[in-house]
Amino acid sequence: MHSITSIISILSAEEKRDFISLLKQKNKRADTKNIELFKLLNATPEHKNLDVLIYKKKAKGAYHALCKRLHDSLIDFIATKRFERESSEEMEVMKLLIASRVFFEQKQYKIALKTIRKAELKAKIYDLYSILREIYYTRIQYAHQDIKTDLEDIIKDFRHNQKLLSQEENLNLFYATIQDHLTISTKNIPQIIQDTLSRFDISISHDISFRSLYKILEIGNRAANIERNFHVILPFVEKAYQQIEAREALVKKHLFYHIQILYYVSNSYFRTKDFTTSMKYLKLMKAQMQEERKKYDKRFLPQYTLLKVLNHNYSGNANLAMEILEKFDHSKSKHQTSYLLDLKLSRIVVYFQQSRPEEAIRLYRDLYHSDIWYTEKAGTIWVIKKNLIEILLYIELNNVDLVISRVKSFRKKYGNHLKNTHNTRVLDFLSLATTYYYHKENIDTSTFLSKIENTLIKNIPEHEDIFTMSFYAWLKAKVTQSDIYKVTLKTINRTIH
Repeated sequence: MHSITSIISILSAEEKRDFISLLKQKNKRADTKNIELFKLLNATPEHKNLDVLIYKKKAKGAYHALCKRLHDSLIDFIATKRFERESSEEMEVMKLLIASRVFFEQKQYKIALKTIRKAELKAKIYDLYSILREIYYTRIQYAHQDIKTDLEDIIKDFRHNQKLLSQEENLNLFYATIQDHLTISTKNIPQIIQDTLSRFDISISHDISFRSLYKILEIGNRAANIERNFHVILPFVEKAYQQIEAREALVKKHLFYHIQILYYVSNSYFRTKDFTTSMKYLKLMKAQMQEERKKYDKRFLPQYTLLKVLNHNYSGNANLAMEILEKFDHSKSKHQTSYLLDLKLSRIVVYFQQSRPEEAIRLYRDLYHSDIWYTEKAGTIWVIKKNLIEILLYIELNNVDLVISRVKSFRKKYGNHLKNTHNTRVLDFLSLATTYYYHKENIDTSTFLSKIENTLIKNIPEHEDIFTMSFYAWLKAKVTQSDIYKVTLKTINRTIH
């Protein structure tokens, strides 16, 4: 039943209503139970003994058959809905290609050639290499009917497209290889990215597509996030974006990828504490979100808002950051779960840094799902941060029993994972935090501060990740009995070039 409830969970309220209407139209018998099953699973996903509830008796066979029919109907509905909404360039080019083949088969060569040339032009604009391959197959097949074009020119275009398609395929191999490596180890990821790019003969060049740049920057950002070192990928990010700027005329043709690339560039600068440059790219991102009648504004609003809030908070504008977080309407971005969770956690952190732990813990208690659920939606790193912040909140509230139980639970759940992924600094931080909390009366301040810095600062300060420095700053503020936010800003500013 898990697959059906998972499918239902991705449907909007409007889509659920449309699906029920579709089932009503398709049902030929009044006693069909598919709508009843759908409504039950939508209301209570973990319902037990549904066969008895639906059929008023045990009927496992009939129930499983009903589930299969509902499952198939949901798959068909989602595919049909997506196809109806699909007005992408890819679909438009495919229609032109299919139409041209029909015209060729009917010996309507003039209109066929005109149609396939139009398809080729659009496919080139949008870097649709796999469809271009089919276009060139067709053009070569009917080249003898095209007196205006030399066959060798078509073959030359075909060969060039083969190289671009091969590059695209190599990129998929690169992406899959890095993703696979990240599930095994996080050691020396930047070098592995470079080696894997070389292995599959990929370079950041003028020929690389927007989609390819997007995928490379996506995996680079993910790797840097795991290693907590965005400085190592920043030159790579800057070089990649130079290719975008060099192809300004094509930017609007690849709006989705351009917006996402701007986000990755802005995020990289934020993580390296260059807030001015980060905000510059964030403004460019917002401008692109307004293009084509705000086509992607809703889609990218949560992640845009997240970066805006973080930049304001760490630039010293915490009040503005809080105002934006408090006004943000989560109900309008339900499908952007991971970024919505980032926004919720960021709001907790902002309150925490402002020495408002009571308000922060109230917000924290709204995160009522299990860690397994949050791992699935936002990833292990997010869950680890969430649990660490909970421990720090209970330290701030001086709730000894909960500090002890949460620390024990944290070590049990994530100790091995952090060791296996070479993130022992988190465990070192937790040890220092709890040592101070339990023994603060007997600690020599200057000696302990030196120990904190020597243990937690592994790179040169300028290259330390902003979030790593935030945890360090909190502990330093506790030891020196200073304002958390002021110490955080001072620590961040000290590590800016």
